[in-house]
Amino acid sequence: MSGTTLVQNHQLTCAPSRAARELNLRRGEFDLAVHLGRIRTVPDEGGGGGRRVPRTEIDRLRGRSESLCESVRVVGTTEAAALMGIPAGRFTRVAKLGLVTPVRWYPNRYRAVVWLYLAEELRRFAADEANTPLLTGRTPAELSDRLRAGVDQRARNWRGRHCGFLLRQADGPWERAGVVAGFLDPGEIDEVLTDPRERARVTALRPAPPAHGAPGSPAAQLAEELMTAADPDEIDWFRHDLAREAAQARAHRPEPRPTAPARPPAPGRPALARGLRGWLLRRNPRPAAH
Repeated sequence: MSGTTLVQNHQLTCAPSRAARELNLRRGEFDLAVHLGRIRTVPDEGGGGGRRVPRTEIDRLRGRSESLCESVRVVGTTEAAALMGIPAGRFTRVAKLGLVTPVRWYPNRYRAVVWLYLAEELRRFAADEANTPLLTGRTPAELSDRLRAGVDQRARNWRGRHCGFLLRQADGPWERAGVVAGFLDPGEIDEVLTDPRERARVTALRPAPPAHGAPGSPAAQLAEELMTAADPDEIDWFRHDLAREAAQARAHRPEPRPTAPARPPAPGRPALARGLRGWLLRRNPRPAAH
């Protein structure tokens, strides 16, 4: 791409930080709106793997900042319970059962995970009459049995949602495979992708866990743990998805195969000259000197 074209494209788009300011959004609100598909972004053609926001998208959303901000408002357990009109303990049980899905999380000062939920989704859940038995009275026996068995779907549901976020931002088939691989332990990736070239490419495209601390810190280790599939059936699901995405990527743009090295001449046999001269020498060998 020429420098002139690149400048023109940058004039038609802007950086995420600039877009957030123009839309009167905090950066965290802006990022979540992008993840939820409420703000469209495009790849930065200048390279580096970043994203930019088309000016037309900012014009479309201008004047709607308040409603956009409300649509990405997140709440923790206490506020979520109040919003739904139930005790905090009951909300925690609803969340552990996977009936509502976290959209974000952060570690508190005790290194415990604090889950965050979209207020908009919780209001819809509480307003649905089909969910009334889950919010009032005794918890159905089947669900109570699952809770007693220690079920907690919050991390798993967050992984599924976060994977969807990242897949929407992926720019190509190998990038999609990299996204899925980001939720698997490296050993699982090795078993699914047996070609070392494909494995190296996909591994390089794995997304980093959400930043919650310096590399190697307890918070960073917690982020990596939450990013990795844990249940056997969840692992199988990501493995199957990785195999499918890799197959599609392979069909679309195969990894280049290395060229075979030239075979050295056999010991004791000089390399034959190539071309017409070599052919003549082989047809009319020089007489041996006396």
